[in-house]
Amino acid sequence: MKFLPTLLLSIAAATSLLAEKPSPPNIVYIMADDLGWADVGYNGAKFYETPNIDALCASGLKFNSAYPGASNCMPSRACIMTGMYTPRTSMWTPGSKAKGDRAKMKLLVPRRGDKKGDSEFPSKSALDPSMVSVAEVVKKVGYKTAHFGKWHLGPDGQGFDINNTNGLGAGLNKKFYGNIDVAENLTTAACKFIEDNKKDPFFIYLCHWDVHTPIRARKEVVAKYKKKLEGGKWGRKWNPTYAAMIEAVDQSVGRVREALEKNGLNENTMIMFISDNGGHSGVTWCDPLKGAKGAFYEGGIRVPACVSWPKVVKGGSECNVPITGVDIMPTFAELAGADLPKKQPVDGKSWVPLLSGNDDGLADRAIFWHYPLYLQGAGYNQVVPVHGTENNYWRATPCSVIREGDWKLIQFFESDSVQLFNLKNDLGEKSDLAKSNPEKANALLAKLKAWQVKTKAVIPAKANPNFGSAKKK
Repeated sequence: MKFLPTLLLSIAAATSLLAEKPSPPNIVYIMADDLGWADVGYNGAKFYETPNIDALCASGLKFNSAYPGASNCMPSRACIMTGMYTPRTSMWTPGSKAKGDRAKMKLLVPRRGDKKGDSEFPSKSALDPSMVSVAEVVKKVGYKTAHFGKWHLGPDGQGFDINNTNGLGAGLNKKFYGNIDVAENLTTAACKFIEDNKKDPFFIYLCHWDVHTPIRARKEVVAKYKKKLEGGKWGRKWNPTYAAMIEAVDQSVGRVREALEKNGLNENTMIMFISDNGGHSGVTWCDPLKGAKGAFYEGGIRVPACVSWPKVVKGGSECNVPITGVDIMPTFAELAGADLPKKQPVDGKSWVPLLSGNDDGLADRAIFWHYPLYLQGAGYNQVVPVHGTENNYWRATPCSVIREGDWKLIQFFESDSVQLFNLKNDLGEKSDLAKSNPEKANALLAKLKAWQVKTKAVIPAKANPNFGSAKKK
């Protein structure tokens, strides 16, 4: 099993807890938007300050290999809600269209400007209301459920008792990017929900708008970080406003923990903190990871994540076993004692065994990503070249990805090629081992193709007639 020496609660103690049949825990899931893996103190951040997130991590378990089900916000949230990989929802990207110069797209995919019905395959912007959500799963066993913050999954609330996108009662279709008060308002609403429902088990889905662009924050907090930047030798020109946005999320984590403590709920509440995808390349740096938000290198899909549950999880624990977004539904269902949907496939696997020191096969299973569109890059996030050239332009082109154990393989459909990395030895994905280890590459590719068939993943194959022509808007 791939846990670090500082382990969780012993199996014997966990067995004892189970024998006592404890009441199902409250579940609080706090998610930042676009917060990079390296943007928290416990992963090495120095300029950004995250004392509350760091304290949460220190009180429980740090996941060193946590992933969303996608490299950007909308599809990663669909994976969380449904327990299904992206090919099953056909939700690939906000706006539902490829982004970038269509003359640089070798393959025909849904693009900006396409006429209605002109798409080669579905690209949806909302979850089908018939899909069962994690909120509906836990509600069946008596949980009160509340969603606060960003939704991005369409007009249906998917069974939550409360859907409140700004903390003040705004509906699902409202957007609050760059709102300097929204983090505080969301947290106030979440804390009130804790107070009002302290006698019942509850599930809170608190999804911050921060730290997504536009980069805005309260002036007094920005001034604090400007002073910090000017007063030290940092080597990079860190963004004081972005740092202030991170602080807003960090304070939210602290306030939620205080509310739980105040209401006597701390011991039997599992809090998870995570980000929906990698950091934004125009605002922060994802070193030592390659790429950033939108890419399928580690910078786009590896995220900070930790869990605290004082009744069960020993503080200071770490885990290297990979987990992914589709695992949330089966994990929370097991915690709540609820059944999974019968008419809907669930691709994820519960990581509850990790909380008792047993990987239950999780360490060796394969996890997957699929993205059949194009996504333009910028700055250090230009990591994929235009087909037939050596000029990096894209952060993602049509591809599938598999990670199994320490190994990761990316399949690029444009060039019918693969890249192979050993993440244990090469976290920055600098050394492609596909040619030097063809046996491993072929084995992973075979598993990836079998998964594509199982999930009916759409793979673009038709040539774009505009490829190589003058840029068309």
